[in-house]
Amino acid sequence: MRVASLAILFAAAIAVASSANAADVAAGKAKAELCAACHGDNGISQTENIPSLAGQLDQYVQWQLVFFRAGARKNEQMQPIVEQLNNDDIRNLGAYFASLTPFKGGKDDNPDLSEKGKQAAAGRRCASCHGDNFAGTKAVARIAGQREEYLVKALHDYKSGQRSGGAQAAMADVAYPLSDEEITALAHYLAHL
Repeated sequence: MRVASLAILFAAAIAVASSANAADVAAGKAKAELCAACHGDNGISQTENIPSLAGQLDQYVQWQLVFFRAGARKNEQMQPIVEQLNNDDIRNLGAYFASLTPFKGGKDDNPDLSEKGKQAAAGRRCASCHGDNFAGTKAVARIAGQREEYLVKALHDYKSGQRSGGAQAAMADVAYPLSDEEITALAHYLAHL
């Protein structure tokens, strides 16, 4: 009986501790007002070379914000914003953006280019990290439906070593051998998923 009581108390303590650290989506939405100017209302970017965050995975958003805040990932527009964020803000923003409906790629205006991109994705085993539907997993980015020109820029930045933070080593290995044509095709394919 005593062991059962201790087990119940232990379980209750874990539940209380977990709920104390649970993300607050409403607080994340309020904090995301800072993000809307660049990343768009409801996390869907309308700005060239700025990624959409709607439907991005919670852990991925959190890690990227931590990388920006720590200076491991650099961006002059992001630095002053992330410096203001505490750990709860980061947790709440991750939960908020993950709760949003991701952008669904528009009608594919170049299916031949998408087919080349699909072949490049298979050849580089992109699905092994980003998932079969490229919706990401845990701390790995959702790339399906992402802005096409942003994907091109990100792949070029990984290829050149300009982008750091997170999976930089794995992405550099994948991106380095890609030709400009493969990058263009891959970005087109992923953007239209």
